[in-house]
Amino acid sequence: MVADISAARRADAPDTETAVGGRPRRRAAAWVAMYHSVSDCPDDPYNITVTPERLDRQLAWLAGRGLRGVSVRELLAARARGTERGLVGLTFDDGYTDFVTTAMPLLRRRGFTATVFVLSGLLGGENSWERTGPRKPLLDVDDVQRAAAAGMEIASHGLTHVDLTMASDQVLHTEVNDSRHRLAAITGGDIEGFCYPYGHLDRRATDAVRRAGYGYACAIAPGPAGSGDFALPRIHMGQADTSVRLELKRRLARVHGRALEAV
Repeated sequence: MVADISAARRADAPDTETAVGGRPRRRAAAWVAMYHSVSDCPDDPYNITVTPERLDRQLAWLAGRGLRGVSVRELLAARARGTERGLVGLTFDDGYTDFVTTAMPLLRRRGFTATVFVLSGLLGGENSWERTGPRKPLLDVDDVQRAAAAGMEIASHGLTHVDLTMASDQVLHTEVNDSRHRLAAITGGDIEGFCYPYGHLDRRATDAVRRAGYGYACAIAPGPAGSGDFALPRIHMGQADTSVRLELKRRLARVHGRALEAV
């Protein structure tokens, strides 16, 4: 999705715009939406769950503006070509089973794709890192392969959802490197993306992700200076986000540092 679009625009419109006076206007920046679980569970102490109905309405809001949800991998490739207009990145953290059972059918119905950040050390397990709230099942190996076969991007969220800024050097290396290798073995393809658990990152974490061979990493807020694509900011999407709130978030994406600058 492209920031600063207040009405439906043609996705194939030229990227070069002209401001008043004939001066070239900076190409609009894209942004990335951050989801987690999609279910009817009313117990949500962390505000990370949206109902299937709410997700469907949010996707309809995008489609109604001529926008298409895509994986981060696809969004960055389009940005490199200067063709990101009309695209919005969609991400789902933690790899809940409901991504495959509930979110994926809604995405596919609209021709959208997304990136799902998987905890490869907890496949088939549950969200044991959360101290309170309901236990929710996580994707297993078959689910990951099913999502990949459906055109979704499989990316890493580490092994066990630990705060990498508090991890020892050995744990940091294992969480970042082993998770990538495990997912590559499951999917049979390269794993390009990483997502920092809890959104916590520092220079040591971003350097570890770079060394592990990832092409990008998602955070929440922008990372340390010079992080570039290894601390991509995202916009949290929750149950309360109606069309009015979505429009406000979209308009303020660049202002609050939640937009991806064009390259």
